Amino acid sequence: QVQLVESGGGLVQSGRSLRLSCAASGSISSINRMGWYRQAPDKERELVALIFSSGATHYADSVKGRFTISRDNTKNTLYLQMNSLKPEDTAVYYCHANDRYSRAYWGQGTQVTVSS
Repeated sequence: QVQLVESGGGLVQSGRSLRLSCAASGSISSINRMGWYRQAPDKERELVALIFSSGATHYADSVKGRFTISRDNTKNTLYLQMNSLKPEDTAVYYCHANDRYSRAYWGQGTQVTVSS
């Protein structure tokens, strides 16, 4: 089992930056992929960014060049650095992990609100 706890959300003005963190615990060694998803009101949850065990990353087109996903294995923590935020980035952001047994884990979510 893997537990994920997000932090770092909040209210920020358009154009500013915010960094989200996701602390992982439990069977950390079984994780082979982690990522961030988001869900805006009345919209489906969507992928924001992924990072694989190899270090390779993948981003949604809407955040490319503005968001950076990274991890600190010494702290078992995943990050999402969000720059040049836009009102359309407003959503609940969820941390996600997949393990080698194809099991999926989700955090509880953290709200990000970008004011215009």
